[in-house]
Parts: sequence; structure tokens; C-alpha cells
Amino acid sequence: MNFASDNVAGASGPVLEALVRANEGPSPAYGADPLTLEVERRLGSIFEREVSVFLVTTGTAANALAIAAAVPPWGLCLCHEESHLVDDECGAPEFYTHGAKLVGLPGTGGKLKADQVEAYLAGRPKGVKQMPPCALSISQVTEAGLVYSLDEIAALADLGRRHGTAVHMDGARFANALVALGTTPAEMTWKRGIDILSFGATKNGCLMAEAIVVFDKALAETLAYRRKRAGQTVSKGRLLAAQFLGYLAEDHWLANARHANAMAARLAGGLGRIPGVRFAWPCEANEVFSIIPRTVDDALKAAEIIYHPWTTGSLLSGERIGADEVLIRLVASFATRQDEVDRFLAVASGSPQSAAKTSAIA
Repeated sequence: MNFASDNVAGASGPVLEALVRANEGPSPAYGADPLTLEVERRLGSIFEREVSVFLVTTGTAANALAIAAAVPPWGLCLCHEESHLVDDECGAPEFYTHGAKLVGLPGTGGKLKADQVEAYLAGRPKGVKQMPPCALSISQVTEAGLVYSLDEIAALADLGRRHGTAVHMDGARFANALVALGTTPAEMTWKRGIDILSFGATKNGCLMAEAIVVFDKALAETLAYRRKRAGQTVSKGRLLAAQFLGYLAEDHWLANARHANAMAARLAGGLGRIPGVRFAWPCEANEVFSIIPRTVDDALKAAEIIYHPWTTGSLLSGERIGADEVLIRLVASFATRQDEVDRFLAVASGSPQSAAKTSAIA
């Protein structure tokens, strides 16, 4: 059983079937194919407005190029101090902006708060000696598995507008947040002030396909060139587009996200009934951050269940990890099965019959 990440799951059936169909016969290269044009039309329909779409193969590319479009080499991008931009992109945003800096700000559960960002901006000296803030980036879902509410997004975006910064959303788990809120893509993005979005699909069923979706036309002007220079203008672009067509067809992407969220909720519900277990943050999407006794951690490892231990500086106020405890991250995906969740919970709870069955299956 593997709960390390939603990246460990393969591609979903509809995505693979769309790829096989797109593979037949010749088609124009470098994104001039009809499938790529159809993806842009489809995303325009989903977001209820005209959008510019740039398909890429990785979330790192989507984030770094989106930030580069918004931030000049002398500018700053504000984000959470534990965001993917800061911790997991190996300096790609700084590389593609040719020297701009990321400013990581604190916030419980990976969330930025408008008043804290406002205080930072108000305290910055002005003048040519200081790099000006040019973008604000938020992660939806956050690195702690939390979901920004529509009001929280709007407050941060309004702050960005007042201070002249573009607002970027890292939507690696966009679909999971969307179904958690029960809202629409338009309401969670441009209608709340988002200018540019990294629209994730790989974690939720695609093979390797992400999209930069641009709502502010000015930010789209250089992206075709930036994408090419980054080696992300794929020659057989139809095979990227095909993944998105399979992903978006008949709301497959939303069904995948609902399933992943439901499996995470089942994990959280079961763990919450085990003595000595508590949660670093609420389970709001498809991730569970649980503080468990080391004895439970030992039992899970003995059963060869895979997950990540976690470190963080954004715990809830007053929360501490004891010497005999471990903070772990569990991630459910579109491919997570209910019986896998139940076997995990059986081992964690120390149920002899179920744990023995789990061991035999493993």
C-alpha cells in the first residue's frame, strides 16, 4: 500500500484511451494541431471566458514560467515559506525569472493571510535599492492540505491589486480544492482576482500534463517564447492535448478528485477513532496530516505501508510533536481503493484479525 503521494498513481483509463486515439496518423507539430486548439476552447468553456493556455509537462515548469511571466529580474514574488515554489522547485522560479527573488512568509497550515501580507508590504522600504513585490502566489491546495475559501482568495487578490502585484495560483491539486469547495473553476480563480493559474492534471489522472491558464492577457504575451526557451514546447503537442481531452471529458477530472477526497476523508475518519492519534490540520481535500504514536508508526512500517514523515513550521497555535510521536502525510489519489484504506486503518488500530489479513495480502 502506498500513500506517499498522488504522484505514485499511474494515468487513468480515459486519459490513456485518449492518448491511443490521438496517436493515430500524422498531425501538425508544436501545438498547431486541432487537439491543442480544442483544449484551449474546452478550458475557455470551463472557466467561462476566453483564456490563453500553454501546455507543459511538469508542475515545476508551469509554476516557474507563470512566475517568470509576472515578475521581472528585479522583482519579488511573495508566497508561503513552505510553498512548493520555495521548497520543491530547485530554484526554477528564480532561474526562469533571471534573478527575481521569492519571499517566503509564515502562515498556519501553509496559508497566507491578507493582514500578514499587508503588514509585510507596509513595512517594506520603497526606492530603487529595494526589489519591488510584483507577484503574490498562493497554493490551492496548500502544502498542509488546506483549501483557501473563496473569501480568502478574494482578500489576497484584492490586496495584490492594491499593491500592483499579479496574483498566481499554484493549482497542482486544483480539482481536489474545487470539489472540496463545491464551486466552479471561474469562481475559484478570475472571479476572485486570480491572474494566472498553474492548472494541475498529473496528480489527478494524467500521464504528464499541466497547463498554464492565463486570465490577464498582458501576462500571456511572453509565455510562448518563455515556454520554448524552457524546452517545454513539445513537438508532438497533440499527445499533451490528448491527455487533457481525456481528463476533462464528461467531468472525469472532477470524479477523480471526488474519489481521492473521499478516500482521504475515510482515512481521517478512521484515524480519528484511534487512541493517541490527532491531526496537525483538518483534512479538507485529499491529504491527511496525522500525528501518531511511534508505536503506530512502527506497526505501519512493519506492514510495509509507504508514506512520508513530515516536518513543518506551520502547525496550529500551541500544537507540538512529542518525542514519542511522528507527524506523517498520507495522500489519496483517484486510484486509491477503499480496501487499501481499510487495511491501513486495521494495521494502525492494531486489529489482530485485519492486520494479519493485511500482512498476508502484502
